[in-house]
Amino acid sequence: MINTMTNNSDLGKVLKQQRINVPLTLQELAAESGVSSSHLGRIERGERFPSARILRKIAKPLGFNEDELFTLAGFLTPQTSGVTEGEARFSARQLDPYVARMLAEEPPEIQRAVIGILSLLKSIARGISKE
Repeated sequence: MINTMTNNSDLGKVLKQQRINVPLTLQELAAESGVSSSHLGRIERGERFPSARILRKIAKPLGFNEDELFTLAGFLTPQTSGVTEGEARFSARQLDPYVARMLAEEPPEIQRAVIGILSLLKSIARGISKE
């Protein structure tokens, strides 16, 4: 099971390790993703947090599916209902494609705020439905 990263540095380390495992150089990843190697380097060093748009661009070259990478970055939460402990597969809730597209065009601060608001609303809705 993949855990959500708690800070920029942790996510950067995972992305760098995956890039090395693929194997790709920073320049090769930049060429395949269309993201500058200097920006990718800052992400790997934990100096920058990637936006949803950047995560989308690097997911395929790094061998991740988008949901998996969004979950690692904390944009999605892992779905545990319906998955038994014996299952080793990763399962994540789908982010509505329209919402994902719109969020991808926003700065990371806005993306985090919107995801936080959506999570809060979902928690409230769960609390109301239990009453």
